[in-house]
Amino acid sequence: MSTPIPQPPGIPLLGNLFDVDPNNTWWSLKTLAEKYGEIFQIKVLGKRIVFVASGALAEEICDEKRFRKYVGGPIVEIRYAVHDSLFTAFDHEPSWGIAHRIIAPHLAPEALAGHFDEFVQCADELIAKWQGLGAGAQIRPLDELNRLNLEATALTLYGKKLNCLEGPAHPMLQAMEDATSEAMKRPNRPKILNWLVYGGKFKRATRALRSFAADMVKERKEHPTDRRDLLWALLNAKDPETGKGFTESEIIDEIVTMPIGSSTAPCAIAAGILFLIRNPDALAKAREEIDRVLGDGPFKREHVPQLQYIAGLVRETLRLSSAAPGFNIEPIPRPGDKSPVLLAGGKYQVPHNQALIIVLAGVNRDPAVFDDPLAFRPERMMGEAFERLPAGVKKWFGNGKRECIGKHWAWDFLVITMTKLIRDVDFEAVDPSYQLKQDGWFNIRPIDFSVKATVRAR
Repeated sequence: MSTPIPQPPGIPLLGNLFDVDPNNTWWSLKTLAEKYGEIFQIKVLGKRIVFVASGALAEEICDEKRFRKYVGGPIVEIRYAVHDSLFTAFDHEPSWGIAHRIIAPHLAPEALAGHFDEFVQCADELIAKWQGLGAGAQIRPLDELNRLNLEATALTLYGKKLNCLEGPAHPMLQAMEDATSEAMKRPNRPKILNWLVYGGKFKRATRALRSFAADMVKERKEHPTDRRDLLWALLNAKDPETGKGFTESEIIDEIVTMPIGSSTAPCAIAAGILFLIRNPDALAKAREEIDRVLGDGPFKREHVPQLQYIAGLVRETLRLSSAAPGFNIEPIPRPGDKSPVLLAGGKYQVPHNQALIIVLAGVNRDPAVFDDPLAFRPERMMGEAFERLPAGVKKWFGNGKRECIGKHWAWDFLVITMTKLIRDVDFEAVDPSYQLKQDGWFNIRPIDFSVKATVRAR
């Protein structure tokens, strides 16, 4: 006999509507995971949603022989802006395979190696900005890193210098915020409200997103280049299996998708700055490794494999920040079979068509896997210790064929940026008693976190 899946007590008709804050969904789910453990469910207006929050169950439902990515809820909503792009395509849509085969080679490690100096250039420009503000200047790391992420995305993938590190915030940043926040909230609102009250915001954000992408296309066409970057592939490459390329609209879909996907990276780095402020021993070890590997010279691509402590530090930051907060899974349909799906060897069962949401804030802190799970310990994410960890707690970039296609880009951005910031900047929390709280939509980020930044003399 299976064990009932835990559920918070609800109220008549509305169910658990008030157990999840629509303005901070993922923090609410983190709180529920801490209370109810490896699996829990809620019911809202008669609809049941099941959440997984342990390493073992996450690993089980990431088995692609039994489960697949679920495209529903907010992911369906954001299709208004990006249609059947890599991130939002349904499993049955051929567009995903075509796009993946064209794009993946241009986001592989060997392709990204040629962009290393561009990543460093962007980080250097941000540090130079802070130096110009003077020692101890107060900054909001997330705001600054969001600008850096957009600058690096546009430069490395599309060959475009936005020069958006200073001055007014680039409109793309607000458009991404508005579009993703609306996509998260719309499934839980009456359709009439989405249409009458909030539809204008979603449409304006979509226009801004697609205008940004259209400008990239227009500029490349008007100023051809020898660069064989991602934008070149979107414009020129053909799928080796079908011979198809992208239409103009599909090119815009994918250009918009990339910065939305990469927006988790600045969230992780902002949290990483807080973790390093709180853990000076880890900061000292990181600086010792950087000084030993880089010496007094410039940061070069060949240094990256030698930065093993930095790699562990980045992984531990991804674990504790859960910057990419989770992803959706569903059972693969079994024609003619509507029997329940069994989990944990039959301990739990869910309906044959029940979508499941992995809550990484629970998975990444699973006490069955991690000793002292709230502690920041880069050593546990290095070498053999990291290799011994179960696969279920290494899902920061998603799973299987639908994992983040930009994971190698994100890794380069994270390692290069963290190395540069650790080497060149001292950070001090403006509020020494600050306690981490996060919010976000397709990513989660520290709320109201400010630091004093002082560029170090070298």
